[in-house]
Amino acid sequence: MSTNTLKPVLVIGGSGVVGRRAVKALRRLQPELPLWIGGRDTNKAATLAREVGLAEAVRVDLERDDLGLPPDADVSGVVVLLKDDTLRSLKYAQAKGVPSVSFSDFAFDIGPAVALHAHRPARAPILLLGHFLGGVMTLVTLHLAREFKVVHSIEVGGLFDEEDVGGPAASGDMERLTKGVPSPLIRHEGRFLWASGDEATRVFHGVDGTAWTGRAYPLLDVPSLAAATDARTVRLDFAVRPVAARPPGQGAGLEVVIDLTGETAEGVTKRVRHALVDPDVHSGLSALGAALATERLLGLAGGAPVGPGLHHPEGVLDPAYVVERVRESGTRLWKM
Repeated sequence: MSTNTLKPVLVIGGSGVVGRRAVKALRRLQPELPLWIGGRDTNKAATLAREVGLAEAVRVDLERDDLGLPPDADVSGVVVLLKDDTLRSLKYAQAKGVPSVSFSDFAFDIGPAVALHAHRPARAPILLLGHFLGGVMTLVTLHLAREFKVVHSIEVGGLFDEEDVGGPAASGDMERLTKGVPSPLIRHEGRFLWASGDEATRVFHGVDGTAWTGRAYPLLDVPSLAAATDARTVRLDFAVRPVAARPPGQGAGLEVVIDLTGETAEGVTKRVRHALVDPDVHSGLSALGAALATERLLGLAGGAPVGPGLHHPEGVLDPAYVVERVRESGTRLWKM
C-alpha cells in the first residue's frame, strides 16, 4: 500500500515524552505517512510537527465525542499514548472504522475497552498495548522462547535508572496504579494471581551479577506471554537503580534480564538467561513499540492491514521483525 493514499494518523499525547519519540519513530519508519499530533501543549505539538514534516498539530478534547475535530476530519488510525478515562478516543476510532492503539492500560484497566469491542466486534481493530516497552519486551521474549518445545516459566527483571522518570502521562499512570489497584498480576504454577506480600516481590540478578529486589506490576505482558506460550509461571519485576550504582561511564540506561525455563526438542530441560541493555531511557523502546504496532495495523509493514478485532501485539507483529528493529535502534541483546 502506498502511504501517499493514506489519511493522517491521529497521535493523541504526541507531544509527551513517549509521544514525541513515537512520532519521530513513525516518521523514520514511514517517511510519507501523514500525522496529526494532538497534545496537552499545542505549541510543542506544532514545533514537533514542523520538525518531522508532513504533520500538523491539532487540538484534541477528550470531553467531546468528536474529540473537538472538524466534522469532515478523516483519519486512518488513532494512537492514544496517554490514559483516556472517557474512552472517547476508542469510540471515535470505532465510528470511523479505523485502528485504535491503547498504550496506557494496565491489566485491570481493559474491561471497558473489551466491552466496547464486544458490542461492536466487526467495526475496527483495537490493539491493547499496555505492555512493557510498548510490547517490545513480549515480542523479544517470544522470539527467544522459540528454542524451546515447551516453556515452563518466564521471569523478567527490569532495571530502571533513578533518573528515568518519564513525563506527566507516566507519572499519572504510576499514581493511578498505586492508588487504584496496588496488587500486581502474575501467573504462578498455572494460576493467575493478584499478588500481595512476599509473592509480589522477587530478587533477580542484573547483567553484572548484582542482586536487586524487584516488584511485580499488573502489565498486559503477563496474560500475553501466558497465552502465547502456556508457561505455568510468568512474571515481570522492576527495580530502580540509584545513580551512584551505575556502571562506570554509563548513563541513565535500561537493563532487562529475561530468564526462560523450558524443554528443548531433544527433551532436555534447561534454564537460559538473556540480557537486553539499552543506553537510552525506557521511553525510546516504548516509542519504537508504539510505532511498529501502528505501521503494522495500517498494513505498511508485515502484511495487509489488520482486520477488526481485539488484538495484543504478539497477535499482529512478527517477533523476529521486532528483534531486528530493536537491534537497529542500538539496543544490545545477547544470551548470558
